[in-house]
Amino acid sequence: MNSCAKTGRPDGGPKDEEAPLFITSDPPYESTNFNKKEIKLDFNEYIKLKDLNKQLVVSPPLKNPLLVTPQGTASKFLKIKILDTLQPNTTYIFNFGNAIEDNNENNTLEGFKYVFSTGSYIDSLTTSGKLQNAFSTEKPKTTNILLYKIDSTYTDSLVYKQKPNYVTSALDTTVFKFTNLKEGNYRLIALEENISDYIFNPKLDKIGFLKDTISLPRDSILLKPILLFKEIQKYEFRRGKEISKGKIQFGFEGKTKNLKINLLSKVPDTFKSISRFEKDKDTLNYWFTPIDADSLNFTVTNDIFIDTLTVRLSKKKLDSLSINFPSDRVLNFRDTLFINSNNPITAIDTSKISLIDTDTLNIPFTTFKSTKENKIGILFDKKQKSAYNLKLLPKAIVDIYETSTDTLKYSFRTKELEDYGKITLSVVNSKNENLIIDLISTKEKNKIVERRYIKSSENLVFDLLEPKTYVFRAIIDTNKNNIWDTGNYLKKSQPEKIIYFETTIELRANYFFNETFFVN
Repeated sequence: MNSCAKTGRPDGGPKDEEAPLFITSDPPYESTNFNKKEIKLDFNEYIKLKDLNKQLVVSPPLKNPLLVTPQGTASKFLKIKILDTLQPNTTYIFNFGNAIEDNNENNTLEGFKYVFSTGSYIDSLTTSGKLQNAFSTEKPKTTNILLYKIDSTYTDSLVYKQKPNYVTSALDTTVFKFTNLKEGNYRLIALEENISDYIFNPKLDKIGFLKDTISLPRDSILLKPILLFKEIQKYEFRRGKEISKGKIQFGFEGKTKNLKINLLSKVPDTFKSISRFEKDKDTLNYWFTPIDADSLNFTVTNDIFIDTLTVRLSKKKLDSLSINFPSDRVLNFRDTLFINSNNPITAIDTSKISLIDTDTLNIPFTTFKSTKENKIGILFDKKQKSAYNLKLLPKAIVDIYETSTDTLKYSFRTKELEDYGKITLSVVNSKNENLIIDLISTKEKNKIVERRYIKSSENLVFDLLEPKTYVFRAIIDTNKNNIWDTGNYLKKSQPEKIIYFETTIELRANYFFNETFFVN
């Protein structure tokens, strides 16, 4: 037998790259005088739902969520059951976002909406705008944007307890848009929520707002971006708890300005105590020399607030002294050699500490204790491309419990000056404002490498920088307190303005950059 055909596997034809299409619905799309409890949507191919709970936004919000079926299986239709009583003369939008995909190739039907009205017409006004984080350049996470109609019942406190008149969302983007709005005046609020309930929880959520009222149809495009920020909470003392023998943790929330712990109990003359805030936590640690007592009485004060409490003592074991050296064996020329500890250091005996270089020569040094953290610094004259050995004998450092460690050793080295770079930044401060200039390392969780404070135009030199990616930002320090201040919704105060330098600097070894930063 003869044949001209070739043996092979069928390729299945061209790949489907078309999104599914919405065909029809019952009741029809943009129905008026709507009074149904169930809606059926038909599509041209089998579809499935993805992240429906995250994607689906109903505006105005309903008390009970929609019941959408089927979920978990492919179908050419969707059924929507409405479990709430709908408001009269209101246009509703069921925005599915990007939840609808075809079954085979995951092609997305983007931004699909089903719209209807319980009145005699469909509202048609729109407004749109942009979002951005007030402090960082990171894109906001999923953010809900709320509109509250300003009428005789409106108060600013509604955002804490009542759902808005309209809602839309910005999914992993900085742009939002409202459609099918009524004419009128509105307050616009943006919430980056942990739980998408359209209610502002100041302890968990970020908020942003426009100070001015939105008037429709006039404000169809919002020119000012909405700045998202986390409010600082009001001071609230939580508790005091013994963590280990000789250590108590005091928990609080909010501002810590002038927070002080005062001991009321009578203690021996030999009693010592040290208190320090735990970094990036709402916690104050209080270490004390153990005494024979069942409890200690304290007052905790923060400006006008006073709390009195008793902390029961029952722990039997002290935290043994633990010493940590830097994990990086390279000490850069900008840096100080720090030794960290878990307990506060009360005594340093430099006669039991030695620092030796490559030539086994003793290097002169001085030490100091940090007043804010449990660490000591060692200062010495660094030399290029040198190796060092640090040795701590027993009793070289002693903690508040009069305990020390065994002999400890740490070796490290330095680089050459040519291994570093330099950036000269010419800051043009045209309005002579109080500025905080931050040099930030982008690949170290936006770590601030150096901070400068200026009040006029200046040339700033940042030398001995590691080869990394850097960015500059300018904080306009309006209240002159040398920190960035966040906003407050009820006070209608916006966060202090931050301007990021438009160029990201890829610094290499032995490179020198000269940049000009216009701060307007």
